Amino acid sequence: MKASEIRQLSDEEIKQRIKELEEELFNLRFQKALGQLEKPHRFKMIRKDIARMKTILRERELQRENKK
Repeated sequence: MKASEIRQLSDEEIKQRIKELEEELFNLRFQKALGQLEKPHRFKMIRKDIARMKTILRERELQRENKK
């Protein structure tokens, strides 16, 4: 997911998406442990998406603090 797409989402939508990605990451780890992992590149993609979303949430939080 691109940063421009993430910026169009509300804070709650981003938090929900982070939760979904963390669950998917957990499932991938479980598959890896069982030796059933088909797409190992998904680890990197999911981690980067989560980081992007958390960064954008933090930017918004800092903007709100600066406006006060």
